[in-house]
Amino acid sequence: MSKLVIVGTVAFDAIETPFGKTDKILGGAATFIGLAASQFHVDGAIVSVVGGDFPQSYIDMLSSKGLDVSGLEIVPDGKTFFWSGKYHNDMNSRDTLVTELNVLADFNPVVPTEYKDAEVVMLGNLHPNVQLGVIEQMNDPKLVVLDTMNFWMEHTLQELMQVIAKVDVITINDEEARQLTGEYSLVNAAKRIHEMGPKYVVIKKGEHGALLFHDDEMFYAPALPLAEVFDPTGAGDTFAGGFTGYLSKTGDYSFENMKTAIVNGSALASFCVEKFGTERLVNLSREEMYKRLQQFKNLTQFDIELT
Repeated sequence: MSKLVIVGTVAFDAIETPFGKTDKILGGAATFIGLAASQFHVDGAIVSVVGGDFPQSYIDMLSSKGLDVSGLEIVPDGKTFFWSGKYHNDMNSRDTLVTELNVLADFNPVVPTEYKDAEVVMLGNLHPNVQLGVIEQMNDPKLVVLDTMNFWMEHTLQELMQVIAKVDVITINDEEARQLTGEYSLVNAAKRIHEMGPKYVVIKKGEHGALLFHDDEMFYAPALPLAEVFDPTGAGDTFAGGFTGYLSKTGDYSFENMKTAIVNGSALASFCVEKFGTERLVNLSREEMYKRLQQFKNLTQFDIELT
C-alpha cells in the first residue's frame, strides 16, 4: 500500500434539491475524496484549511476513518469556506447561490513531512497555483491526479496549463473536456489533452458513467442506474477518491488496474448521491460496497454468440 496525499477544500455546504434542503452541512472536495479513499484503508493525509467555526467533531470523524489531519490548517479567527447551491429538476444542472472563500482565499498548503514521499497525489478542485504549490513539495510521486473545472479554465487558464503539464491523470467532465480543447468529439478531446501532458485522461459523464483514455486505448464504465438521486454534490470528488484510493491500496498504476479503479470510483459515487452531503459515505459498510460492485459486474458482463 502506498501513501496518498489529498488536497482540496474542507467546507460547509448548503444544498437545495427537489427532494429537500439543508442548513450548513459538511462538504468540500477533500472531504468527499478522503471519505471515499478511506474505504480502502489507505494511509491518506488531507491538506486543507478551515476556520475556527469548523466543528472538532468533523475533524474527529475524518481521523476515525484513518485519515491524517495534521495537514488540515485551522485559522482560529477565520471562517470556513462556504458554498450554497440549488439543483434543477434534472439534477444535472445547478445554480450557485453563495460562494464565500473565507480562509481559502489565503490558503498556502503545507504537506506534512511524513507524506512528502507519498506515491499518489490527488489534487482536488482548487486554484491551480495551490495545486502547483503541492506538486513542488512532493518527492517524486509515482502518480499525480488532477481534478479541475470550467471556472479555472475561464479565469486562470495559463496557471492551469502549467499544472496540467505536470500531472499523470486528469479527471474532468465532458463539457470541460470540450471547453479545454475546442474539440466536440471526446476521443479527439482526450488526444489533445494527452498532448498537454497527462498520460491518462478520465472524462466523467455524470449519470452516464466515465471514460478512461491512454494512448490509443479506451475504457468505459457505466454509472449504476439509480431509482433516486437525492443530492449529486460531491459525486465527482467521491469518484476521484475511490479511483485514487484503490490505486493507492494496490500500488499498481497500469491502464488495466485503472479500469478497476474507475469501477470502484463509480460504485462509491453511486452511494454518495443517495443522501445529502457526506452522510451516506460516513456510514457506508464494506458489505454494501461489495454488493454494489457485484451489481456493476452484472450490469456490464454478458456472453455473446457470433453467428
